[in-house]
Amino acid sequence: MIYRHARLAALLLPLSFAAPAFAQEAKPADVPENPVVATVNGTEILRSDVEEARSLLPNEYRQFPTQAVFEPLVMALIDIKLAAAAARDQGLADDEEFKRMLERTHDQLLQQALIRKEIKETMTDEYLKSRYDEMIAGSPGESQVKARHILLKTKEDAEAVIKDLQGGADFSALAKERSTGPSGPDGGDLGYFERDKMVPAFAEAAFAMEIGSYSETPVQTEFGWHVILVEDKRESSVPEFDAVKDRLREQLSGEVVGKMVEGLRAGADIKRFNLDGSPM
Repeated sequence: MIYRHARLAALLLPLSFAAPAFAQEAKPADVPENPVVATVNGTEILRSDVEEARSLLPNEYRQFPTQAVFEPLVMALIDIKLAAAAARDQGLADDEEFKRMLERTHDQLLQQALIRKEIKETMTDEYLKSRYDEMIAGSPGESQVKARHILLKTKEDAEAVIKDLQGGADFSALAKERSTGPSGPDGGDLGYFERDKMVPAFAEAAFAMEIGSYSETPVQTEFGWHVILVEDKRESSVPEFDAVKDRLREQLSGEVVGKMVEGLRAGADIKRFNLDGSPM
């Protein structure tokens, strides 16, 4: 138990610099909003301190409810309070190295606070919806073909396969027997694909064919000679906004932070020097 408390305390310290805010769990109506859960030499530790400490933990701990890690978290916070008090008594709070570390931590926390503020103010549902509309306007959906193919080394081999198909042979069985491509064991199945997912000669031939038809002349690409069977065609659908909103927010957050940093740099007087302090 002592080891677990020490491990949690060690985990809390470095992660506190850049931890995101996590929603607190719902509390029963008869429980005080933020009760005292411990005191250390008269200093109070509140329930909110425990919840914040839980939010700083790695996911392997954070996935459990607060009650499941309540005792070790409280003991970890007690140990932190005791160690901090001992450090103050020894004058470490006035140590120059500690002051520099405290200043760096202070700057890091302010940076994180600014990033959270920028993202919160920018990433409104209205903004996300407008960006979603821009994206789907440029890609309203693409034509797709579902096909099988038999890949062969020579044109003569491909022509022999076409002759067998004309004689009533099963395409899938021929692909399993003769195709040299990786899809051969699956009967040559390529599934649905857009035009730009295949090499040009293959795509041009497949998209020009009717559903249910196979290529009557071999199609040559850099991989060899193909016999193609088109099984279906369709238009791909664009996902709904609600289905991609969270992923869109995650993708655009980096863009928002990047623009913020560019703006800060553009408005600052920055001078850089080499490692030895000499001018660049």
